[in-house]
Amino acid sequence: MVHDHIKYASEYFNLSGGIRAALEFLATSDLAALAPGRHDVRGNEVFALVSDYRTRTPAEAFWEAHRRHVDVQFVHRGLERIAYGDLALFDAAPYDAERDLIVATGESGRYVEVGPGGFVILFPHDVHMPGLTGHRQEAVRKVVMKVRLP
Repeated sequence: MVHDHIKYASEYFNLSGGIRAALEFLATSDLAALAPGRHDVRGNEVFALVSDYRTRTPAEAFWEAHRRHVDVQFVHRGLERIAYGDLALFDAAPYDAERDLIVATGESGRYVEVGPGGFVILFPHDVHMPGLTGHRQEAVRKVVMKVRLP
């Protein structure tokens, strides 16, 4: 898991061409003007999912992981906590290939606060629970970039 601010995005361009495309999109797009929903950057290889929501408690959320995609989760507006951990330390339900989703249970996660301009990069071994309330419930605009793995 990587946690940083978009002003340092170029430090991560060497991770992959897809991650570079995702970070460049986040750094150069008018994210406030994007409608909620999917926006293709490179078709199914790199795309953005824009959403507006209110943060929630861990009891209202669940642990998830993905096999086919790396998530680059960017907070445009608001503040949220994202829990993360090593998938190997969790109990995982069977993989749902259609949704590229593993739902997991466990208690060994850590938290990071992500505010405006902040992002995290989550790899397949990073189980995560995003959109969590910190000190108070927040209205958040978030862009999740999905980067397909080879």
